Amino acid sequence: MAGCWRSPWPGELTPVLTAVIVAGRVGAAFAAEIGTMAVTEQIDALQMLGTEPVDYLATPRLIACVLMLPLVTALALVTGYTGAMLVSEGLFGITRQVFLNSGQTFLKPWDLVAAMVKSGVFGVAIALIGTQWGLATTGGAKGVGQATTSAVVTSLLVIFTSNFFLSWLLFGEIGAIAAQSLGF
Repeated sequence: MAGCWRSPWPGELTPVLTAVIVAGRVGAAFAAEIGTMAVTEQIDALQMLGTEPVDYLATPRLIACVLMLPLVTALALVTGYTGAMLVSEGLFGITRQVFLNSGQTFLKPWDLVAAMVKSGVFGVAIALIGTQWGLATTGGAKGVGQATTSAVVTSLLVIFTSNFFLSWLLFGEIGAIAAQSLGF
């Protein structure tokens, strides 16, 4: 149907929730660790040794987040789906076969692709924001705490805002065209 926005499957929220947890834990750790390095002049020492701090500190964290957040999201999807199947069987008497058939009916391969794309984008945002706030830290221990809090809050705002636009793109007409062209 032209102009029709297809409602995403229930697991579409999994990348967002996973990213929120990773932002709170990993993004905060990035900001705190690099912020501590900034206020103790370790980053200045790296520059004096001829090492580019962004290449040395930010790039590995960016690569790690981009690669691992989709994997953690996939694990969360499998865990959530399995848990939902066990709960539906135990509490509601829905057989596993009925549950799995229902999942096959509503879950399309493009939904999984879109979840991984969203996770990758969220990984980029978490790594960039955490390292940027860490590199910009000043003011001693108080500044490290403020930078850590700011990194998490900024990451959450970016995750929720970008989720809106990514869902609009990936599950709207553009996503339908991409899914069709990829054979999904």
